[in-house]
Amino acid sequence: MKFPGSVLVSLALFVAETAAALRLSGAYGAAGDRMWQTLTLLFALLPCALVQLSLVFIHRDVSRDKPLVLLLHLLQLGPLVRCVEVLYIYFRAGRVEEPYVSITKKRQMPKDGHSEEVEKEVGQAEGKLCTHRSAFSRASVIQAFLGSAPQLTLQLYICVLQQDITAARSIFMVLSLLSIVYGALRCNILAIKIKYDDYDINVKPTAYLCIFLWRSFEIATRVTVLVLFSSVLQIWILPVVLVNLFVFFFYPWVLFCQSKSPFPENIEKALSRVGTTIALCLLTLLYAGINMFCWSAVQLKLNDPDLISKSQNWYRLTVYYMLRFIENAFLLLMWYVYRTDTYLYVCAPLLVLQLLLGYCMAVFFMLVFYQFCHPCKKLFSSSVSEGLLSCCKFLCFLCKPPKSSKLVDKADSKSPANTDEAWSSSKTTNSQNRNPHRSVSSNA
Repeated sequence: MKFPGSVLVSLALFVAETAAALRLSGAYGAAGDRMWQTLTLLFALLPCALVQLSLVFIHRDVSRDKPLVLLLHLLQLGPLVRCVEVLYIYFRAGRVEEPYVSITKKRQMPKDGHSEEVEKEVGQAEGKLCTHRSAFSRASVIQAFLGSAPQLTLQLYICVLQQDITAARSIFMVLSLLSIVYGALRCNILAIKIKYDDYDINVKPTAYLCIFLWRSFEIATRVTVLVLFSSVLQIWILPVVLVNLFVFFFYPWVLFCQSKSPFPENIEKALSRVGTTIALCLLTLLYAGINMFCWSAVQLKLNDPDLISKSQNWYRLTVYYMLRFIENAFLLLMWYVYRTDTYLYVCAPLLVLQLLLGYCMAVFFMLVFYQFCHPCKKLFSSSVSEGLLSCCKFLCFLCKPPKSSKLVDKADSKSPANTDEAWSSSKTTNSQNRNPHRSVSSNA
Protein backbone atom coordinates (compact mmCIF):
# COMPACT_ATOMS: atom_id res chain seq x y z
CA MET A 1 0.00 0.00 0.00
CA LYS A 2 1.44 3.35 -1.06
CA PHE A 3 1.99 6.11 1.46
CA PRO A 4 -0.56 8.94 0.89
CA GLY A 5 2.06 11.56 0.11
CA SER A 6 -0.15 13.41 -2.38
CA VAL A 7 -2.72 14.02 0.38
CA LEU A 8 -0.07 15.58 2.64
CA VAL A 9 1.24 17.80 -0.19
CA SER A 10 -2.26 19.00 -1.03
CA LEU A 11 -3.00 19.76 2.62
CA ALA A 12 0.31 21.57 3.14
CA LEU A 13 -0.24 23.84 0.13
CA PHE A 14 -3.86 24.48 1.12
CA VAL A 15 -3.01 25.46 4.72
CA ALA A 16 0.09 27.50 3.81
CA GLU A 17 -1.64 29.46 1.08
CA THR A 18 -4.73 30.17 3.19
CA ALA A 19 -2.62 31.35 6.13
CA ALA A 20 -0.48 33.56 3.87
CA ALA A 21 -3.62 35.06 2.27
CA LEU A 22 -5.09 35.92 5.67
CA ARG A 23 -1.79 37.42 6.82
CA LEU A 24 -1.44 39.53 3.65
CA SER A 25 -5.06 40.70 3.74
CA GLY A 26 -4.49 41.86 7.31
CA ALA A 27 -1.46 43.84 6.14
CA TYR A 28 -3.55 45.46 3.39
CA GLY A 29 -6.21 46.36 5.95
CA ALA A 30 -3.62 47.94 8.25
CA ALA A 31 -2.25 49.97 5.35
CA GLY A 32 -5.72 51.22 4.39
CA ASP A 33 -5.93 49.36 1.04
CA ARG A 34 -9.50 48.14 1.40
CA MET A 35 -9.89 47.06 -2.22
CA TRP A 36 -6.79 44.85 -2.19
CA GLN A 37 -7.85 43.42 1.18
CA THR A 38 -11.32 42.53 -0.12
CA LEU A 39 -10.04 40.90 -3.32
CA THR A 40 -7.37 38.93 -1.46
CA LEU A 41 -9.95 37.59 0.99
CA LEU A 42 -12.38 36.79 -1.83
CA PHE A 43 -9.83 34.79 -3.83
CA ALA A 44 -8.84 32.97 -0.63
CA LEU A 45 -12.26 32.08 0.82
CA LEU A 46 -14.16 31.26 -2.39
CA PRO A 47 -11.92 28.29 -3.37
CA CYS A 48 -11.93 27.16 0.28
CA ALA A 49 -15.71 26.87 0.16
CA LEU A 50 -15.57 25.03 -3.17
CA VAL A 51 -12.94 22.62 -1.81
CA GLN A 52 -15.18 21.77 1.18
CA LEU A 53 -18.11 21.29 -1.21
CA SER A 54 -16.14 18.93 -3.44
CA LEU A 55 -14.92 16.84 -0.49
CA VAL A 56 -18.46 16.56 0.89
CA PHE A 57 -19.81 15.68 -2.56
CA ILE A 58 -17.23 12.97 -3.32
CA HIS A 59 -17.53 11.31 0.11
CA ARG A 60 -21.34 11.68 0.09
CA ASP A 61 -21.44 13.11 3.59
CA VAL A 62 -24.85 14.70 3.04
CA SER A 63 -26.56 11.34 2.56
CA ARG A 64 -24.78 9.87 5.62
CA ASP A 65 -25.36 10.68 9.26
CA LYS A 66 -22.16 12.64 9.97
CA PRO A 67 -23.11 15.92 11.64
CA LEU A 68 -19.66 16.48 13.18
CA VAL A 69 -17.90 16.08 9.82
CA LEU A 70 -20.36 18.46 8.15
CA LEU A 71 -19.83 21.01 10.94
CA LEU A 72 -16.06 20.84 10.49
CA HIS A 73 -16.50 21.35 6.75
CA LEU A 74 -18.61 24.43 7.46
CA LEU A 75 -15.75 25.70 9.64
CA GLN A 76 -13.36 25.22 6.67
CA LEU A 77 -11.55 22.39 8.48
CA GLY A 78 -12.59 19.60 6.11
CA PRO A 79 -9.13 18.93 4.60
CA LEU A 80 -7.59 18.59 8.09
CA VAL A 81 -10.22 16.05 9.13
CA ARG A 82 -9.80 14.11 5.92
CA CYS A 83 -6.02 14.04 6.28
CA VAL A 84 -6.29 12.69 9.84
CA GLU A 85 -8.70 10.03 8.59
CA VAL A 86 -6.27 9.07 5.79
CA LEU A 87 -3.36 8.67 8.21
CA TYR A 88 -5.53 6.66 10.60
CA ILE A 89 -6.57 4.27 7.81
CA TYR A 90 -3.00 3.93 6.53
CA PHE A 91 -1.38 3.10 9.84
CA ARG A 92 -4.16 0.70 10.89
CA ALA A 93 -4.08 -1.20 7.59
CA GLY A 94 -2.86 -4.77 8.03
CA ARG A 95 -3.47 -4.96 11.78
CA VAL A 96 -7.04 -6.18 11.47
CA GLU A 97 -8.05 -8.82 8.95
CA GLU A 98 -10.60 -7.44 6.53
CA PRO A 99 -13.85 -9.38 6.10
CA TYR A 100 -13.75 -9.27 2.30
CA VAL A 101 -11.64 -7.93 -0.53
CA SER A 102 -12.44 -6.96 -4.09
CA ILE A 103 -10.51 -8.21 -7.10
CA THR A 104 -9.54 -5.79 -9.85
CA LYS A 105 -8.10 -6.67 -13.23
CA LYS A 106 -5.50 -4.40 -14.76
CA ARG A 107 -3.56 -4.84 -17.96
CA GLN A 108 0.16 -4.22 -17.99
CA MET A 109 1.90 -2.02 -20.51
CA PRO A 110 2.50 -4.01 -23.71
CA LYS A 111 5.96 -5.54 -24.10
CA ASP A 112 6.99 -6.87 -27.52
CA GLY A 113 3.42 -6.36 -28.69
CA HIS A 114 1.87 -8.45 -25.88
CA SER A 115 -0.12 -7.19 -22.88
CA GLU A 116 -0.88 -9.41 -19.89
CA GLU A 117 -3.86 -9.02 -17.56
CA VAL A 118 -3.05 -9.16 -13.86
CA GLU A 119 -5.51 -9.67 -11.02
CA LYS A 120 -5.02 -7.71 -7.81
CA GLU A 121 -6.77 -7.91 -4.47
CA VAL A 122 -7.93 -4.56 -3.11
CA GLY A 123 -9.01 -4.38 0.50
CA GLN A 124 -11.38 -1.92 2.12
CA ALA A 125 -8.55 0.20 3.53
CA GLU A 126 -6.85 0.55 0.16
CA GLY A 127 -10.15 1.39 -1.50
CA LYS A 128 -10.81 4.15 1.03
CA LEU A 129 -7.31 5.54 0.53
CA CYS A 130 -7.85 5.57 -3.23
CA THR A 131 -11.07 7.54 -2.74
CA HIS A 132 -9.29 10.05 -0.50
CA ARG A 133 -6.44 10.48 -3.00
CA SER A 134 -8.93 11.11 -5.79
CA ALA A 135 -10.85 13.62 -3.66
CA PHE A 136 -7.71 15.55 -2.69
CA SER A 137 -6.52 15.57 -6.30
CA ARG A 138 -9.74 17.19 -7.44
CA ALA A 139 -9.63 19.61 -4.51
CA SER A 140 -6.08 20.60 -5.50
CA VAL A 141 -7.25 21.38 -9.03
CA ILE A 142 -10.12 23.53 -7.70
CA GLN A 143 -7.82 25.34 -5.28
CA ALA A 144 -5.23 25.96 -8.01
CA PHE A 145 -7.33 27.41 -10.81
CA LEU A 146 -10.25 29.03 -8.99
CA GLY A 147 -8.15 30.50 -6.18
CA SER A 148 -4.38 30.43 -6.61
CA ALA A 149 -4.33 31.54 -10.26
CA PRO A 150 -6.48 34.69 -9.73
CA GLN A 151 -4.60 35.33 -6.48
CA LEU A 152 -1.19 35.18 -8.17
CA THR A 153 -2.39 37.50 -10.95
CA LEU A 154 -3.76 39.97 -8.41
CA GLN A 155 -0.62 40.06 -6.23
CA LEU A 156 1.69 40.46 -9.24
CA TYR A 157 -0.52 43.28 -10.52
CA ILE A 158 -0.24 45.03 -7.13
CA CYS A 159 3.56 44.64 -7.26
CA VAL A 160 3.67 46.28 -10.69
CA LEU A 161 1.43 49.17 -9.66
CA GLN A 162 3.23 49.86 -6.39
CA GLN A 163 6.68 49.04 -7.86
CA ASP A 164 7.48 47.19 -4.65
CA ILE A 165 7.79 43.50 -3.73
CA THR A 166 7.50 42.86 -0.01
CA ALA A 167 8.68 39.67 1.68
CA ALA A 168 5.13 38.57 2.61
CA ARG A 169 3.85 39.18 -0.91
CA SER A 170 6.76 37.36 -2.55
CA ILE A 171 6.29 34.30 -0.29
CA PHE A 172 2.57 34.32 -1.04
CA MET A 173 3.19 34.50 -4.81
CA VAL A 174 5.66 31.59 -4.64
CA LEU A 175 3.11 29.50 -2.72
CA SER A 176 0.39 30.39 -5.24
CA LEU A 177 2.60 29.45 -8.19
CA LEU A 178 3.49 26.11 -6.56
CA SER A 179 -0.19 25.47 -5.91
CA ILE A 180 -1.11 26.17 -9.55
CA VAL A 181 1.70 24.00 -10.91
CA TYR A 182 0.78 21.18 -8.53
CA GLY A 183 -2.87 21.44 -9.53
CA ALA A 184 -1.94 21.27 -13.21
CA LEU A 185 0.28 18.25 -12.48
CA ARG A 186 -2.57 16.47 -10.69
CA CYS A 187 -4.81 17.31 -13.63
CA ASN A 188 -2.35 15.61 -15.99
CA ILE A 189 -2.15 12.50 -13.79
CA LEU A 190 -5.96 12.37 -13.47
CA ALA A 191 -6.34 12.60 -17.24
CA ILE A 192 -3.89 9.72 -17.76
CA LYS A 193 -5.60 7.50 -15.18
CA ILE A 194 -9.08 8.21 -16.57
CA LYS A 195 -8.12 7.66 -20.22
CA TYR A 196 -6.15 4.47 -19.52
CA ASP A 197 -8.23 3.07 -16.68
CA ASP A 198 -7.75 -0.52 -17.88
CA TYR A 199 -3.97 -0.40 -17.49
CA ASP A 200 -1.67 -0.52 -14.49
CA ILE A 201 0.04 2.88 -14.75
CA ASN A 202 3.37 3.68 -13.15
CA VAL A 203 4.43 7.35 -13.43
CA LYS A 204 8.21 7.74 -13.15
CA PRO A 205 9.99 10.66 -11.43
CA THR A 206 11.28 11.94 -14.79
CA ALA A 207 7.68 12.30 -15.94
CA TYR A 208 6.81 14.33 -12.83
CA LEU A 209 9.85 16.56 -13.39
CA CYS A 210 8.98 17.10 -17.06
CA ILE A 211 5.36 18.00 -16.23
CA PHE A 212 6.55 20.35 -13.47
CA LEU A 213 8.87 22.24 -15.84
CA TRP A 214 6.26 22.30 -18.61
CA ARG A 215 3.55 23.72 -16.35
CA SER A 216 5.89 26.14 -14.55
CA PHE A 217 7.00 27.86 -17.77
CA GLU A 218 3.50 27.88 -19.22
CA ILE A 219 1.69 29.30 -16.19
CA ALA A 220 4.40 31.81 -15.21
CA THR A 221 4.54 33.32 -18.70
CA ARG A 222 0.75 33.39 -19.04
CA VAL A 223 0.24 35.21 -15.72
CA THR A 224 3.04 37.69 -16.50
CA VAL A 225 1.56 38.49 -19.93
CA LEU A 226 -1.90 39.11 -18.46
CA VAL A 227 -0.48 41.36 -15.73
CA LEU A 228 1.64 43.40 -18.14
CA PHE A 229 -1.30 43.93 -20.49
CA SER A 230 -3.69 44.86 -17.68
CA SER A 231 -1.20 47.35 -16.20
CA VAL A 232 -1.35 49.56 -19.31
CA LEU A 233 -4.84 48.78 -20.66
CA GLN A 234 -6.97 48.22 -17.57
CA ILE A 235 -10.31 48.33 -19.36
CA TRP A 236 -9.38 46.02 -22.22
CA ILE A 237 -8.29 43.18 -19.94
CA LEU A 238 -11.95 42.56 -19.08
CA PRO A 239 -12.96 41.58 -22.68
CA VAL A 240 -9.89 39.33 -22.94
CA VAL A 241 -10.80 37.46 -19.75
CA LEU A 242 -14.51 37.23 -20.58
CA VAL A 243 -13.92 35.96 -24.11
CA ASN A 244 -11.59 33.24 -22.81
CA LEU A 245 -14.04 32.19 -20.10
CA PHE A 246 -17.12 32.19 -22.33
CA VAL A 247 -15.43 30.28 -25.14
CA PHE A 248 -14.17 27.49 -22.91
CA PHE A 249 -17.32 27.48 -20.76
CA PHE A 250 -19.78 27.09 -23.63
CA TYR A 251 -17.62 24.89 -25.87
CA PRO A 252 -18.54 21.59 -24.07
CA TRP A 253 -22.20 22.61 -24.08
CA VAL A 254 -22.14 23.36 -27.81
CA LEU A 255 -20.66 19.92 -28.50
CA PHE A 256 -23.29 18.38 -26.22
CA CYS A 257 -26.12 20.12 -28.11
CA GLN A 258 -24.68 19.03 -31.46
CA SER A 259 -24.56 15.40 -30.34
CA LYS A 260 -28.30 15.50 -29.46
CA SER A 261 -27.70 13.19 -26.51
CA PRO A 262 -30.07 12.97 -23.53
CA PHE A 263 -29.35 15.07 -20.47
CA PRO A 264 -26.78 13.34 -18.21
CA GLU A 265 -28.48 12.15 -15.04
CA ASN A 266 -25.95 9.63 -13.75
CA ILE A 267 -23.66 12.01 -11.86
CA GLU A 268 -25.26 11.46 -8.46
CA LYS A 269 -28.52 9.65 -7.74
CA ALA A 270 -29.36 11.97 -4.84
CA LEU A 271 -29.23 15.05 -7.08
CA SER A 272 -32.25 16.40 -8.89
CA ARG A 273 -32.17 17.73 -12.43
CA VAL A 274 -31.46 21.24 -11.12
CA GLY A 275 -28.67 19.96 -8.89
CA THR A 276 -27.15 18.05 -11.78
CA THR A 277 -27.24 21.19 -13.93
CA ILE A 278 -25.51 23.21 -11.19
CA ALA A 279 -22.85 20.53 -10.79
CA LEU A 280 -22.19 20.46 -14.54
CA CYS A 281 -22.00 24.26 -14.67
CA LEU A 282 -19.43 24.26 -11.84
CA LEU A 283 -17.48 21.59 -13.69
CA THR A 284 -17.44 23.58 -16.93
CA LEU A 285 -16.47 26.70 -14.96
CA LEU A 286 -13.47 24.83 -13.57
CA TYR A 287 -12.67 23.63 -17.09
CA ALA A 288 -12.76 27.23 -18.36
CA GLY A 289 -10.59 28.41 -15.47
CA ILE A 290 -7.95 25.80 -16.27
CA ASN A 291 -7.85 26.68 -19.96
CA MET A 292 -7.56 30.36 -19.12
CA PHE A 293 -4.04 29.77 -17.78
CA CYS A 294 -2.85 26.49 -19.32
CA TRP A 295 -3.86 23.51 -21.40
CA SER A 296 -6.30 21.24 -19.56
CA ALA A 297 -5.22 17.67 -20.10
CA VAL A 298 -8.79 16.61 -19.26
CA GLN A 299 -11.29 17.26 -22.05
CA LEU A 300 -14.95 17.50 -21.06
CA LYS A 301 -17.48 15.41 -22.95
CA LEU A 302 -20.92 15.88 -21.41
CA ASN A 303 -22.57 13.15 -23.48
CA ASP A 304 -20.13 10.54 -22.13
CA PRO A 305 -21.06 8.62 -18.93
CA ASP A 306 -17.67 9.52 -17.41
CA LEU A 307 -17.97 13.17 -18.60
CA ILE A 308 -14.38 12.89 -19.88
CA SER A 309 -13.15 12.30 -23.42
CA LYS A 310 -10.77 9.33 -23.43
CA SER A 311 -9.30 9.96 -26.88
CA GLN A 312 -6.00 11.75 -27.38
CA ASN A 313 -6.79 14.68 -29.68
CA TRP A 314 -3.47 15.99 -31.03
CA TYR A 315 -5.24 18.40 -33.36
CA ARG A 316 -7.00 20.19 -30.50
CA LEU A 317 -3.75 20.35 -28.53
CA THR A 318 -1.89 21.88 -31.49
CA VAL A 319 -4.61 24.44 -32.19
CA TYR A 320 -4.73 25.49 -28.53
CA TYR A 321 -0.99 26.16 -28.25
CA MET A 322 -0.82 27.96 -31.60
CA LEU A 323 -3.72 30.26 -30.73
CA ARG A 324 -2.42 30.84 -27.21
CA PHE A 325 1.02 31.78 -28.54
CA ILE A 326 -0.56 34.23 -30.99
CA GLU A 327 -2.69 35.73 -28.20
CA ASN A 328 0.29 36.12 -25.86
CA ALA A 329 2.34 37.75 -28.63
CA PHE A 330 -0.51 40.16 -29.43
CA LEU A 331 -0.97 41.13 -25.77
CA LEU A 332 2.78 41.71 -25.41
CA LEU A 333 2.75 43.84 -28.56
CA MET A 334 -0.06 46.00 -27.12
CA TRP A 335 1.88 46.35 -23.86
CA TYR A 336 5.01 47.34 -25.79
CA VAL A 337 3.12 50.00 -27.76
CA TYR A 338 1.19 51.50 -24.84
CA ARG A 339 3.68 51.01 -22.01
CA THR A 340 3.95 53.90 -19.53
CA ASP A 341 6.78 55.50 -17.59
CA THR A 342 6.44 52.74 -15.00
CA TYR A 343 8.57 50.56 -17.30
CA LEU A 344 11.15 53.26 -17.99
CA TYR A 345 14.00 51.24 -16.53
CA VAL A 346 12.87 47.93 -18.07
CA CYS A 347 14.35 46.68 -21.33
CA ALA A 348 11.02 46.07 -23.08
CA PRO A 349 12.30 44.15 -26.16
CA LEU A 350 14.34 41.82 -23.95
CA LEU A 351 11.36 41.20 -21.66
CA VAL A 352 9.10 40.38 -24.63
CA LEU A 353 11.72 38.00 -26.01
CA GLN A 354 12.14 36.28 -22.64
CA LEU A 355 8.40 35.73 -22.24
CA LEU A 356 8.00 34.32 -25.74
CA LEU A 357 11.01 32.04 -25.22
CA GLY A 358 9.55 30.97 -21.87
CA TYR A 359 6.35 29.88 -23.59
CA CYS A 360 8.38 28.05 -26.23
CA MET A 361 10.24 26.26 -23.43
CA ALA A 362 6.89 25.13 -22.04
CA VAL A 363 5.97 23.67 -25.44
CA PHE A 364 9.40 22.01 -25.64
CA PHE A 365 9.01 20.23 -22.28
CA MET A 366 5.47 19.22 -23.25
CA LEU A 367 6.80 17.56 -26.43
CA VAL A 368 9.56 15.85 -24.43
CA PHE A 369 6.95 14.50 -22.00
CA TYR A 370 4.70 13.06 -24.69
CA GLN A 371 7.63 11.67 -26.69
CA PHE A 372 9.80 10.13 -23.95
CA CYS A 373 8.22 10.33 -20.46
CA HIS A 374 4.53 9.56 -20.90
CA PRO A 375 3.72 6.35 -18.99
CA CYS A 376 1.37 5.16 -21.77
CA LYS A 377 3.38 6.22 -24.82
CA LYS A 378 3.36 2.62 -26.11
CA LEU A 379 -0.40 2.89 -26.57
CA PHE A 380 -0.22 5.95 -28.82
CA SER A 381 -1.21 5.35 -32.42
CA SER A 382 1.34 8.00 -33.49
CA SER A 383 4.19 9.65 -31.62
CA VAL A 384 5.06 13.32 -31.36
CA SER A 385 8.09 12.93 -33.65
CA GLU A 386 5.93 11.37 -36.36
CA GLY A 387 3.44 14.20 -36.04
CA LEU A 388 6.17 16.84 -36.31
CA LEU A 389 7.68 15.04 -39.31
CA SER A 390 4.33 14.94 -41.08
CA CYS A 391 3.82 18.66 -40.34
CA CYS A 392 7.25 19.44 -41.82
CA LYS A 393 6.45 17.39 -44.92
CA PHE A 394 3.13 19.20 -45.28
CA LEU A 395 4.81 22.61 -44.99
CA CYS A 396 7.48 21.60 -47.53
CA PHE A 397 4.74 20.46 -49.88
CA LEU A 398 3.02 23.84 -49.54
CA CYS A 399 6.26 25.72 -50.16
CA LYS A 400 7.11 23.76 -53.33
CA PRO A 401 6.10 25.42 -56.61
CA PRO A 402 3.75 23.43 -58.86
CA LYS A 403 5.23 21.09 -61.50
CA SER A 404 3.75 22.96 -64.45
CA SER A 405 5.71 26.09 -63.59
CA LYS A 406 8.87 23.99 -63.31
CA LEU A 407 8.35 22.55 -66.80
CA VAL A 408 7.76 26.02 -68.22
CA ASP A 409 10.94 27.30 -66.59
CA LYS A 410 12.94 24.39 -67.97
CA ALA A 411 11.54 24.94 -71.45
CA ASP A 412 12.37 28.62 -71.29
CA SER A 413 15.88 27.93 -70.06
CA LYS A 414 16.58 25.46 -72.89
CA SER A 415 14.91 27.43 -75.72
CA PRO A 416 18.11 29.09 -77.18
CA ALA A 417 19.96 25.80 -77.52
CA ASN A 418 16.95 24.10 -79.04
CA THR A 419 16.50 26.86 -81.65
CA ASP A 420 20.19 26.67 -82.66
CA GLU A 421 19.99 22.89 -83.11
CA ALA A 422 16.77 23.21 -85.11
CA TRP A 423 18.33 25.93 -87.32
CA SER A 424 21.45 23.82 -88.05
CA SER A 425 19.44 20.69 -88.81
CA SER A 426 17.17 22.61 -91.17
CA LYS A 427 20.21 23.99 -93.03
CA THR A 428 21.70 20.52 -93.59
CA THR A 429 18.41 19.10 -94.86
CA ASN A 430 17.94 22.00 -97.27
CA SER A 431 21.45 21.62 -98.65
CA GLN A 432 20.92 17.89 -99.21
CA ASN A 433 17.68 18.52 -101.02
CA ARG A 434 19.34 21.07 -103.33
CA ASN A 435 22.42 18.87 -104.24
CA PRO A 436 21.26 15.22 -104.25
CA HIS A 437 24.11 14.06 -106.61
CA ARG A 438 26.80 15.48 -104.39
CA SER A 439 25.39 13.60 -101.46
CA VAL A 440 25.23 10.31 -103.48
CA SER A 441 28.81 10.64 -104.76
CA SER A 442 30.08 11.43 -101.34
CA ASN A 443 28.33 8.36 -100.01
CA ALA A 444 29.81 6.27 -102.79
